[in-house]
Amino acid sequence: MNLFSDIRALVITCLDAMTRAGALPEGLDFANVAVEPPRDAAHGDMATNAAMVLAKPAAMKPREIAERLAAQLLDDPRIMSAEVAGPGFLNLRLSPAVWQGIIASALKEGAEFGRSGLGQGRKVNVEFVSANPTGPMHVGHTRGAVVGDALCNLLAFAGYEVTREYYINDGGAQVDVLARSAYERYREAHGLSPEIAEGLYPGEYLIEVGEALKAEFGDRFLDQPESVWLETIRDFATERMMAMIRADLAALGVTMDVYSSEKALYGTGEIEAAIERLRAQGLIYTGTLKPPKGKTPEDWEPREQLLFRSTAHGDDVDRPIRKSDGGWTYFAPDIAYHHNKITRGFDMLIDIFGADHGGYVKRMKAAVSALSGGQVPLDIKLIQLVKLYKNGEPFKMSKRAGTFVTLRDVVEDVGADVTRFVMLTRKNDATLDFDFDKVLEQSRDNPVFYVQYAHARICSVLRKAQEAGIASDDAALSRAALAQLDHEAELALMRKLGEWPRVVELAARTQEPHRIAGYLSELAADFHGLWNRGNDTPALRFVQEGDPATTVAKLALARATSVAISAGLAIVGVKPVEEMR
Repeated sequence: MNLFSDIRALVITCLDAMTRAGALPEGLDFANVAVEPPRDAAHGDMATNAAMVLAKPAAMKPREIAERLAAQLLDDPRIMSAEVAGPGFLNLRLSPAVWQGIIASALKEGAEFGRSGLGQGRKVNVEFVSANPTGPMHVGHTRGAVVGDALCNLLAFAGYEVTREYYINDGGAQVDVLARSAYERYREAHGLSPEIAEGLYPGEYLIEVGEALKAEFGDRFLDQPESVWLETIRDFATERMMAMIRADLAALGVTMDVYSSEKALYGTGEIEAAIERLRAQGLIYTGTLKPPKGKTPEDWEPREQLLFRSTAHGDDVDRPIRKSDGGWTYFAPDIAYHHNKITRGFDMLIDIFGADHGGYVKRMKAAVSALSGGQVPLDIKLIQLVKLYKNGEPFKMSKRAGTFVTLRDVVEDVGADVTRFVMLTRKNDATLDFDFDKVLEQSRDNPVFYVQYAHARICSVLRKAQEAGIASDDAALSRAALAQLDHEAELALMRKLGEWPRVVELAARTQEPHRIAGYLSELAADFHGLWNRGNDTPALRFVQEGDPATTVAKLALARATSVAISAGLAIVGVKPVEEMR
């Protein structure tokens, strides 16, 4: 039940009636007519922009349209008042029975409350994390993993068929560096001093890999030239790193559906096939690029290259796909990889990259546009930095990792649930501050605690009611007489519950899972506000001594709130708690 969609449908019905009656000209487009919560709750329950967006095409004054629309809307029993505000916005107040009906819907639908058919089964591929398999995941990967996983949960809840995918970058020079670094730890395992030259990975996590290499191969590779051991150790170390990454993701509650290998694209003809598809469209040519904008590097010299005409699909410049030594650039296998996704029949692709990949957005979108004939949209989300603080100071680097704070550092310190929720308290393209002390505080300033505390409070009051012999199961609560829930604080909580289906659709349309965490914080605040008002106003308490009928109605409101909290936390990937420790 999406009440905002229902009232919008009512507005459109009224506009159609006005058109048939001659109060509006025919042929108007109602696509941009919206019904939303007003900016100021004091103005009403909902507001519509209908008069504002239709005034110009109708050649009418906005207030004239708004006044006529208000008269039409008032014929519906759900609309208690319709007031024209400002230049022509229409503020609506709904009858309490409408909001009370939200409680009944939540209790009836349970875990399905707020679920949307927006996606209509469309297949979407979300590629996220895709960290180089050269070490443990760092805190930047943590945020990307949380955003990606929560986005997948959100899209699935909104009716999409979602595939979670990890692209293993195991075909580039970085895995050769990994092999050389692991070889030094292999030598160390044999009692020799490792030579961690500049450019190698210094992290202590490779000590275990060196010992595993010794156990597997003995001294076979000692004092052997690189050509003898590089490929074997590279594959061995990459597999070990991917096992570590999978374990890191599991600690965060993230499971991938598909792991795709860059290395597997080479020698299979997939890169060549993707490039030929572009060539057939006249998008591959040999040419010379202009020098970079700004200061030209001293070593820059014009040379002919094999280029992808990405400017034909919205990019700023055309992009090289072959290096001077004849090998593919890093962009070529990425083109092939996305071509592979398209051939797998996805209706939409989403890539989640670190902020340092901002320059990669236009070229990748151009490639997907060309490869799919513009039929498969690609959206790329950039994950901004996470700034860590502890004891009021920037958090120190991880010795084990060598250069960064790891995902495990964070999860082991504060837990997966706290990590996930806090990572979603800001939009993905905004820098996020993560204070280890504050995220463990049991206070209103800690959003995850505040939401969990609301759910635990509800579970507690339901238990107490049951112990007092008051039926508090969903079946009993669904039969409650809800008309008596007419206090403004109770109605405010119902209005917030009524926003849940709308928030799900809005977050899914914009692909912004942080909206779910924000909604949960607001819902928890409204619930705690009602609970606290009961301290001063006994009639607002959820358990009314000697009045089981009223108690059941109030418990129904509390239980409906817990339904929405549980659904939202499931999208965020956090387990709701039934009691606080």
